[in-house]
Amino acid sequence: MTGYFGTPIQQRLQAQAEASAEFINVTAGACQTGRTMGCDDPERLGWARIAEFLDRDGVCGFRLIPSSNADKLQSHLEAQGFRFDRWDVFLADRRSALAASEAILSHGLPDEFRELERPADPQGRDMARIQTLMNDAGVVPFSGSMLTGGVGPASTMTIGEKDGTVVAAAHGYLPHNSFSPYHQYAWGGLVAVAEAQRGKGLGSYVNARMIVSVFRDLNATHVYELISPTNLPSRRMMEACGLRHESELVCGIATPRQSPRLTR
Repeated sequence: MTGYFGTPIQQRLQAQAEASAEFINVTAGACQTGRTMGCDDPERLGWARIAEFLDRDGVCGFRLIPSSNADKLQSHLEAQGFRFDRWDVFLADRRSALAASEAILSHGLPDEFRELERPADPQGRDMARIQTLMNDAGVVPFSGSMLTGGVGPASTMTIGEKDGTVVAAAHGYLPHNSFSPYHQYAWGGLVAVAEAQRGKGLGSYVNARMIVSVFRDLNATHVYELISPTNLPSRRMMEACGLRHESELVCGIATPRQSPRLTR
């Protein structure tokens, strides 16, 4: 389980999340957020265990928390000296997301691009190129093992030029364990497009391709993606793929109060 990418801190957190994969699978309230330890039910996971994660790692991710509980979670974290950065949740069921995403795919790619084979080697050259593309686009990548499905069922989709140069990528996986009501919900994200190739619809296409894959290949019942309220282009991309803002759920991450935001 390797292929870590980013700063030493980011790589350490990726390694910790991977090493805890079995714990996450068998522990109610835990979920796999890829970059950090994660939680989708603080009451079931327990505040003491969350405090252990924060003491050890300085960070903890939270997924699909009811909006009615978000202020309580934020207050609890602030009392421990942490900030709670939130993202909006965009969500769709299988029917809605497949209909919209398959419509996008039906138009095909511009002639100079093609879909590439899914990466298989977490430490290979292709994986390094995908992670570099994401990083250059301002997206903190997952580890190679996460992106290839070595930690759990996952789909990483890429688009390239005719010579194989990667110009767009997106990733989806199943973060939630069998104790969670969101067990078959897929998370989608890490959408990145090379700067020189933006404005050609590649982001919507690769995102749609990833969405189709999480339903067809991972048997997801729903898919959700996360976005900041001010990122209008990404919100339009998600809406084009059939996702809609789910105001009753929120995701976020706890970080030390004075630290920079971990992801966009």
